Amino acid sequence: MLSYEPHDSLAHRLDPRAKLAVQVGFALAAFAHTTPRGLAILTALAGCVLAAARLSPIAALREARYALPFLVAGPAIAALTPGPPWIAASQAVVPALASYRVLVVLVVSVAYVRTTRVRDSRTAVQSLVPGRPGRFLGVGVALVFRFLPVLLADLSRTRTAMRARLGSERGLIDRMEIVTSAGVRRAFGRADRLGVALRARCFAWNPTLSRLRFARRDVAALCFAGGLVAWTLV
Repeated sequence: MLSYEPHDSLAHRLDPRAKLAVQVGFALAAFAHTTPRGLAILTALAGCVLAAARLSPIAALREARYALPFLVAGPAIAALTPGPPWIAASQAVVPALASYRVLVVLVVSVAYVRTTRVRDSRTAVQSLVPGRPGRFLGVGVALVFRFLPVLLADLSRTRTAMRARLGSERGLIDRMEIVTSAGVRRAFGRADRLGVALRARCFAWNPTLSRLRFARRDVAALCFAGGLVAWTLV
């Protein structure tokens, strides 16, 4: 599940602010170099990030599987033509490169989520964005990182229950309606319980956050992020 997992990898020991800098630099480079050569370089760099996080590419792709249908649908729709020959593969090249770019960025994002505690992410955001906007963004990041895995687990349980009741024999539209309606009901129920839990625990906008400190190993990560930004500007 897309959430933090304790480990002793290099990425786990990095300061979350340095990892955020790598995220931003990687995303900028990916959107600036959407060419086969650029994406090949980015793929190699993403492999280095996964190695630092001790995360296999298969596991990272498994975490990003919910975005794969949308990434595949773009090139497929772009290849369709209103007349003969009905399918023009050349029209799908640019959308395919764009989809692969997004996939590589998602893989690097998975490495960040798996190696960074939610509390540290909130601290990093609030330290980078001062004042009330930073506190608002920090709370949003913390809630998303904690809430999203729960919603994904609910959808997975709904699909498992539907298959156990021979729901797989229904039509595609019926299956989509069942999973969607159940997911929406569970999401609203989770949101209501989350609000009650926050009030019961005296939720504060300015809690005591974890202490962050740059180390020597973070310098290498910042240099890596700076190199990505420089490559973006070339």
